[in-house]
Amino acid sequence: MGVVMKIIGGFRLIVICSAATAFLAGCGPIVPDSIVQVPPTVKPKRAALAPASSGAIFQGAAYRPLLEDRRARLVGDTMTILINEKTSAGKAAGSSGSKTGSVTAAIPNVFGTNIKELGATASSADKFADAGATTSSNSFTGTIGVTVVEVLENGNLVVSGEKQVSLDKGVEYVRFSGVVSPDNVQTGNLVSSTQVADARVEYRTSSRIDMAEFTTSLSRFFLSVLPF
Repeated sequence: MGVVMKIIGGFRLIVICSAATAFLAGCGPIVPDSIVQVPPTVKPKRAALAPASSGAIFQGAAYRPLLEDRRARLVGDTMTILINEKTSAGKAAGSSGSKTGSVTAAIPNVFGTNIKELGATASSADKFADAGATTSSNSFTGTIGVTVVEVLENGNLVVSGEKQVSLDKGVEYVRFSGVVSPDNVQTGNLVSSTQVADARVEYRTSSRIDMAEFTTSLSRFFLSVLPF
């Protein structure tokens, strides 16, 4: 009787814990961990004030060549990333084998008498075949604005950005980071994601779909520890 009561008490505790966890999970959106480790934006440093000089109209701190197009090249400048990522992969493997064997044992005579019935034979055969195949494909298109967060010594630009879109009760997060060569910056400060080095492209949501997946994982955990 005592063992039964302990089992019932443990079951009640598990039910209470699962209900409390589900309630706390429903209080706020579940956002998976981000793979983008670069800050989403950075503010440019304040330009040094040039000493006032009478009659001067040129300010070196804000200098840009007269005929230069306004391309991003300084910390705090912005550009637009054209996300066009497509990946596909496939793998197939197979193996087969066979094995046979036999053994024969006979007793020629017993005390000088031939007994043909005494003896033993055995044989075995084994054969197997295994095959498997997997395929995977992904497609991600869109645009996102990013900010230059660092200018490397060779002139390349470290960019990062985040975009949040709220739809009903869910929020979509699009994050991007990478290294852009100034030579790949097109007119209008446009850069294709396929020309970005060390690119980190991320799409996350806090919608009910993620909540359902989280709840399913939680249910599997508690079901795995139930005594019956």
